[in-house]
Amino acid sequence: MYITLDVQTDFEIKSLSDLPKFKELMENLKMKINKSRLARELGVDRRTIDKYLKGFTPKKVREKPSKLDAYYEIIAALLSEDSKQVFYYRRVLWQYLKDNHGLNCGASTFRAYIARTPEFAAYFKGGVRIPTPKGTVRYETKPGIQAQFDWKESILFETSDGEKIEVNVAVLVLSYSRFRLFHLSLKKSQDMVFSFLTEAFERIGGVPHEIVTDNMKTVMDEPRTEYSSGKVNRKFVTFAKDFGFEVRPCIAGRPRTKGKVETQMKFLDEIHAYQGQLTLEELHVFIGRLANRLNQSFHQGTGKIPVFALEKEKSSLLPLPVEKIRNSYRVKHQLVQVNSSSMVSYKANQYSVPAKYIGKKVGIQIHDEQIWVYYNMLCIAQHPLSQNKLNYRESDYRESLEISAPSYPNIDELAKKNLAIIGEVYEK
Repeated sequence: MYITLDVQTDFEIKSLSDLPKFKELMENLKMKINKSRLARELGVDRRTIDKYLKGFTPKKVREKPSKLDAYYEIIAALLSEDSKQVFYYRRVLWQYLKDNHGLNCGASTFRAYIARTPEFAAYFKGGVRIPTPKGTVRYETKPGIQAQFDWKESILFETSDGEKIEVNVAVLVLSYSRFRLFHLSLKKSQDMVFSFLTEAFERIGGVPHEIVTDNMKTVMDEPRTEYSSGKVNRKFVTFAKDFGFEVRPCIAGRPRTKGKVETQMKFLDEIHAYQGQLTLEELHVFIGRLANRLNQSFHQGTGKIPVFALEKEKSSLLPLPVEKIRNSYRVKHQLVQVNSSSMVSYKANQYSVPAKYIGKKVGIQIHDEQIWVYYNMLCIAQHPLSQNKLNYRESDYRESLEISAPSYPNIDELAKKNLAIIGEVYEK
């Protein structure tokens, strides 16, 4: 505000701190100060004007450097456009810095630092929070009664060697204790579901009375709707009977029915913080560490620590079936060596793998009428189970030829010709 005096002087009052100088000027001019007008113009009480005119000076707040300033360059690099890593939540970034860069501060302190650093705060703006539907009622179950199962599916992940793959994480949550079990998988087949649930039940020491799922094809032949109870897959019905639990599918389009497992999916977004940083085997280890950390952390909703609450829940679980039944649902995994012809053997028949794995130990699994070959958890080959003695993929055979006959003028033509002969000789 400007104060125009009778003399040729305009004095600008920008804030309360200008009042002592204004008072000095008015005293020199022997003029009276209109405190009421000043109070109106500055939007404060008249007593505040009087206090500042008498020389009141507020204490200056000393700005202390934050200990998080030491992490500024690291955070800036992680959140830069050049980084492959993605942090969907500030909590994930905080946890990543704790695990990998020795950060030692509380989550609330870290969130406050990010909020007051504009370039970092801008990274996390624009996220969409899905509102809870009206009429959603929170409910709890007694110990041992219920578990909820789902997939965090189709996660695109770049490994540390630059390979881009698609992974899935199977999730089972006990509704009472909130104890979580995670399993990284390349496939979501029914055999993998049976194997995961079998190992999960063994881990918790029993079987919940009911499993809540959505209408995934590995569980349901026909989805449950508001007008139909749906149809559970015949194999899954047998599996449930063998383990003694009831199947409770959600009504299609109502994922909040299994809200306890749905809430775990945001924790699994932490995977993206390690884009380009881990091998597939290391990612598998990370998923296990993540589940352990969550199970040992205080749960805000229940006020319990899941790993301790599980101990109370165990006595209410159904007993496990005999080992023979459990083993029938477990995906078999065995180690074999790739021979000099770039083949692995299974039940006297041979299946090809890429030539670079010659001499290496690889794992094979049999499920969905397929043989899957893994190296360090990376699926390197897949074949239908066959009665043929030799089973080649053309790309694998061509690689082997390039090693044994590097100077041959037309490897592709030779590969096709030889494979045709092999098929005629060895086909049953």
